[in-house]
Amino acid sequence: MDADTATDAVLLKLDRNIFHHGGLGVIRSLGRLGIRVHAMREDRFTPAGVSRYARRTMSPMPARAHPDDVLDLLDRLADGLPGPAVLVTTDDAGAIFLAEHGDKLRPRYLFPDPPADLPRRAAGKATLAEICRAAGVPHPATVVPVDAAEATAFADSCGYPVVAKVNLPWAADRTVGVQSTTIVRGRDELLGLVERARRATGDGPDTGLLLQEYLAPAPTGTRQDWFFHGYFDTASRCLFGHTGIKERSFPVNAGLTTYGRWVPNDRLRAEAVALLSGLGYQGVVDLDYRWDPRDDSYRLLDFNPRLGAQFRLFQDTAGIDAVRALHLDLTGRGFTPGDAVPGRALVVENFDPLAALGYRREGTLSTRSWLASLRAADEAAWFARDDLAPFFLSGARTLWQAAKNRLSR
Repeated sequence: MDADTATDAVLLKLDRNIFHHGGLGVIRSLGRLGIRVHAMREDRFTPAGVSRYARRTMSPMPARAHPDDVLDLLDRLADGLPGPAVLVTTDDAGAIFLAEHGDKLRPRYLFPDPPADLPRRAAGKATLAEICRAAGVPHPATVVPVDAAEATAFADSCGYPVVAKVNLPWAADRTVGVQSTTIVRGRDELLGLVERARRATGDGPDTGLLLQEYLAPAPTGTRQDWFFHGYFDTASRCLFGHTGIKERSFPVNAGLTTYGRWVPNDRLRAEAVALLSGLGYQGVVDLDYRWDPRDDSYRLLDFNPRLGAQFRLFQDTAGIDAVRALHLDLTGRGFTPGDAVPGRALVVENFDPLAALGYRREGTLSTRSWLASLRAADEAAWFARDDLAPFFLSGARTLWQAAKNRLSR
């Protein structure tokens, strides 16, 4: 792989989440090629910050920082770099910031240039529904209820359970006190959720929630939850793109991927590429889909205009993954992708045990099959033989956080 090791990479991270393994994936993927990676971290004991491949660390901006503060911070960082660096975003807030304010950074950084309004519209739960309607892409029935009456009316029409998502600025789910995606199984639970969200929004124009119809699980053994990761160049051509399945997630059937597998799906890939190219998209992207057996459609659930946390699942036979494709293309290094590696699997060690417990309660996963899947994993979010410190520190902090949560009850 003809990587430009003279061009550094900077990881832009605005979400204060010490357990975001996607950032560590970037550090390792580029660092192993000899590319200097400058990463942000929340504190001295952030797992990704202790990676042997992180050349320099700095405190991140808070998630709601003023754009001028972020620009100033990145300008100061650029002062110490040998030349323009590739800027990589791992959260929606960073992708939106670059699309809307990044022009001032162009002389000092290299990064994609999608339509300025597209990342915000794609990342927004309500505006994504509008994008899907305009593009003719299947999407779950969706409403942003203005009050409890509208919320319960929607749920009554769809039938319980329904899916509730926080429709507030980033990290607001922590303010509301609910997970970003919650399966609501009854009227009383929905009313309680609406009330908590309403308190967080104050005088907002709606409840702060978005409700969607719940797409019931398909018969056991049917692959239903899919994702697409790719990279699109300045002409919105897909230079790298693959599909995979969520075998396990946390929370169960509604959360982040804790065990994913590379499964080629030509139909879904074609649908994803057509949507993104039609929108004029540029850069790395992560799309989440759920197959709906009612009409044999793939319904788009989430459009993440940045690198997906499990992107390291998709490393092809040429050693290309999404972030390497980004760096190679932006530095003018042409590349030829290798072949797919069907069956390649990735596990997120600190969340997968929790997911496994949920699936075991459902009766869809045994302890023996779970342990067998761990042994079969090709890639781990935290463990790497050549970079052990993040694994041990993530384990220690996971135990510490669990102890704090238990003591605070």
